[in-house]
Amino acid sequence: MGRKINRSVIFIVACSAVGVILGGTASWADSNRCLQSETPTNTCLTQDPAVKTVEGMSSGLLAGAGAALGATFHLNRKD
Repeated sequence: MGRKINRSVIFIVACSAVGVILGGTASWADSNRCLQSETPTNTCLTQDPAVKTVEGMSSGLLAGAGAALGATFHLNRKD
């Protein structure tokens, strides 16, 4: 693999990892905030916080990978 492709793959993996971390953290914080509110909603009480966190992590993965792919494609077209 060429040097340019290696950098692109590392960039995509790094952005995906950051997306997973940020998405999981945001979902976890949202579920905690929901449970600590004065009047929690029915969906808040019935949904498992771990499932909500995993959903946030998967959304973060897709967002990070999509952004990295778009940026990599744009940079490769400029060259």
